[in-house]
Amino acid sequence: MKISVQKLTVMAMLVAIGTICSHLFWIPAGVAKAFPVQHAINVMAGVTLGPIPAVTIAFSIGLLRNLFGIGSLLAFPGGMIGAFLAGYLYKKGRKYTYAVIGEWVGTGILGALIAVPIATIFLGSKTGAFFFIIPFLVSSIVGGVIGLVVLRVLHKNAAAKNWLGSKEEKSA
Repeated sequence: MKISVQKLTVMAMLVAIGTICSHLFWIPAGVAKAFPVQHAINVMAGVTLGPIPAVTIAFSIGLLRNLFGIGSLLAFPGGMIGAFLAGYLYKKGRKYTYAVIGEWVGTGILGALIAVPIATIFLGSKTGAFFFIIPFLVSSIVGGVIGLVVLRVLHKNAAAKNWLGSKEEKSA
């Protein structure tokens, strides 16, 4: 797979923004911490770069947060599933709102459900099956809306058209 320098640079910038912002704004969720900025980045990366680069960005941010001691293992399932679904649904429907819905379902529901056995096995948590859904969903809703707003602003900005490239949203 060939990747352009521009795409790699955008990926690196999103990883840096996600890692730096993760300690500034987070929502406590038991043994987990939910990061709305991560969800905004998932939506933006899914739209502008596609599902696989978005997953790579989510994994990288989760890994760095864990290495710096500001994250938990639960960063991986929610972030990566949400990023993939954001990119995949945008690719299929070409609407920013599809990417946001992908993030909400991927992180807020699927990621939250997968987080339960991870929390039980690796973190010693005794949580119920739906324990993480509310905090993960709240975080992904807030972050998804932030990502949507940023994409809409970029879409209207002539200078950002180059960054968005052909990734423009279809009109309703």
